[in-house]
Amino acid sequence: MDGRNGSGNGREDFDENLDDELEDLDDDDLQTVLRQIAERAGQVILTYYAKGDDIEVRAKDDASPVTAADEAAETFILQALETLTPEIPVVAEEAMAAGAKPDISGGLFWLVDPLDGTKEFLARNDEFTVNIALIQDGMPVADVVHAPALAKTWSGDGAGSATFSQGGQPPLGFAARRPPEDGLVVVASRRHGASRDLDRFLADYNVAEQTEAGSSLKFCLVASGAADLYPRFGRTMEWDTAAGHAVLLAAGGDVTRADDGSPLRYGKPGFENPHFIARGKS
Repeated sequence: MDGRNGSGNGREDFDENLDDELEDLDDDDLQTVLRQIAERAGQVILTYYAKGDDIEVRAKDDASPVTAADEAAETFILQALETLTPEIPVVAEEAMAAGAKPDISGGLFWLVDPLDGTKEFLARNDEFTVNIALIQDGMPVADVVHAPALAKTWSGDGAGSATFSQGGQPPLGFAARRPPEDGLVVVASRRHGASRDLDRFLADYNVAEQTEAGSSLKFCLVASGAADLYPRFGRTMEWDTAAGHAVLLAAGGDVTRADDGSPLRYGKPGFENPHFIARGKS
């Protein structure tokens, strides 16, 4: 089934009420509307998740999996962002895989991963997210990360603005924590966590516990103080990290390149990230 056509293309959820909300948007409402877009995209994804194993999976050129759920959620998000900010280009994972080449030379653009953690989606472990981030001059300045199966949403639009909501409850503020004296909690990728690079890096730290998570949930664990450090020594793309990066910045943490310690930036040629380290408060 192709999520871009017929029933299940996500358009039925892009109702007139959201159209009106987007048209009436003012600056103070940006985070509210981003949460609404991500949560409604999550509803699209959950219609496919409910099908269990009865969903077609294809391999992209880079061998990563893609499903109709990825495509339907991206269609919905692109339609919403086109209404919200028609003048701002969008770099979206599945459109890029299909050959899209948006012009981001103006320095302001959206990064979208409609279903971050497709392998987690297929494994049915609930650890997949919708990622939307606004990039300005190389840095994420507004975002939303939504975990549909967990009914959890994180967002932020600048230092001190991180919010979290669950199950439709009003968003509440939160912040990253400082490193505890009894040792760090380290979170690594569920699919790409173990490596000699990671072991060498952690040898310099007092690690009390090491855990794993999928998708952008790793950033959110650090941002919320459930973990302290997320080192990544595997391949990632900008749409994988920008929204989680923005949540962590809003919560008082940071993300730096592993090679030189400079801030991780966006809009790089090819949109591929270097290895990086995500930290809570220092």
